[in-house]
Amino acid sequence: MGRIVIIGGGPAGYEAALVAAQLGAEVTVIEAEGAGGACVLHDCVPSKTFIASSSVVTAHLDTEEFGVMGPPGDDVRVDGPAVHRRVKRLAAAQSSDIHSKLLKAGVEFVTGTARLGEDTLGHTHAVQVTPAGSDAPYVIAASTVLLATGATPRVLPTAVPDGERILDWRQVYDLPQLPEHLIVVGSGVTGAEFASAYLAMGIHVTLVSSRDRVMPHEDPDAAMAIERVFRARGMTILNNSRAAAARRVDGGVVVELADGRSVEGSHVLMAVGSVPQTSTLGLTEYGVEVAPGGYITVDRVSRTNVPGIYAAGDCTGLLPLASVAAMQGRIAMWHALGEAVAPLKLRTVAANVFTDPELASVGITQSDIDSGKVPARSVMLPLAGNARAKMDGLDDGFVKIFCRPASGLVVGGVVVAPKASELIMPIAMAVENHLSVDQLAHTITIYPSISGSVAEAARQLMIHAED
Repeated sequence: MGRIVIIGGGPAGYEAALVAAQLGAEVTVIEAEGAGGACVLHDCVPSKTFIASSSVVTAHLDTEEFGVMGPPGDDVRVDGPAVHRRVKRLAAAQSSDIHSKLLKAGVEFVTGTARLGEDTLGHTHAVQVTPAGSDAPYVIAASTVLLATGATPRVLPTAVPDGERILDWRQVYDLPQLPEHLIVVGSGVTGAEFASAYLAMGIHVTLVSSRDRVMPHEDPDAAMAIERVFRARGMTILNNSRAAAARRVDGGVVVELADGRSVEGSHVLMAVGSVPQTSTLGLTEYGVEVAPGGYITVDRVSRTNVPGIYAAGDCTGLLPLASVAAMQGRIAMWHALGEAVAPLKLRTVAANVFTDPELASVGITQSDIDSGKVPARSVMLPLAGNARAKMDGLDDGFVKIFCRPASGLVVGGVVVAPKASELIMPIAMAVENHLSVDQLAHTITIYPSISGSVAEAARQLMIHAED
């Protein structure tokens, strides 16, 4: 069967390793930092743990409305260092769990770096491995190589993070205290999530957005609903404002905008996207095709243009989600080891933005419909009309479902609500399994429940179909 070498131990790498080991392959994973990679140690797991602390604060606000009397919500104090310690503790624990799982499965785990070595004749690829703390690389002959090196925060040359006042999202957990006034540059998913979390913690937040609304790539109704919540809670949002530079001043920072304006704060968080970590892998020399921007070109079963070399995760630039990375990695191994495998389908991938409220989506988008690309009917139900939402004091959010005009097949949906990441599941299952709004509508839901709005939206689309 030969040895499989996986460069990178994030979701793409470790999930691939587990699949390959289960199928009896000899597997070596080379990871620079720790099992779980940047996703677990610096990015997704830490940020969602941080957001969990902000959600606890939110739960203590406006309790009088529920007849629960006590100290007003403004008296809730967030201990920044304690939050940061919890974030790091849980990230380390998750990494340790993954490491144990890999070792138990029989995977060899090497802490270090690797690159493609000399091109060799025959059926093996020479992978050059440099263990941590060593200058002496050694070579592993691999029948299959999976490149899963992920991505790293993009750095503007005029706003280089220093870890003290100018920060990327991996550095915020090292601050000795929470910021007094945080400027967040970038209103994509990462920027919106951190802006939301810090706002909930009582921090003054200014969000600098280069577009006319936050989260420009998300559903317009959903993004605007969340922007309204942000503004109502006191966030300053500067739309159509491109940041040109960030510099330190006494006791804080100044962010200079492209139109000449400037914004002052105590700290600035740069959330301007990611770049793939592929420059040190020896790809060009080995003949692996790389797209502009450094992303590795792959097909729907994770193959590069070089036989036996696969790639998965954020380094491919396909869809930067841990769930997609993991599936790309699994698909690569199933394909390489001769198992039956279905090509990756991005149309059925659910995604979530962990703001407060959350924004979840799956399937076709509103822009697909508005542009005429996909014919569909839709219904949008505000949560304010849902009995459970009223009980929980939820005024913001909605459930939206898209279906085919004639057949009523569910082809997409959007949920804006607390825990939308859980509520999107029935819609995602409907999209994946080609269910119709009739089938969704005939599913009995709990009363009262937020998920009842999913069935109600389906019932309204079913009624429309019969008109």
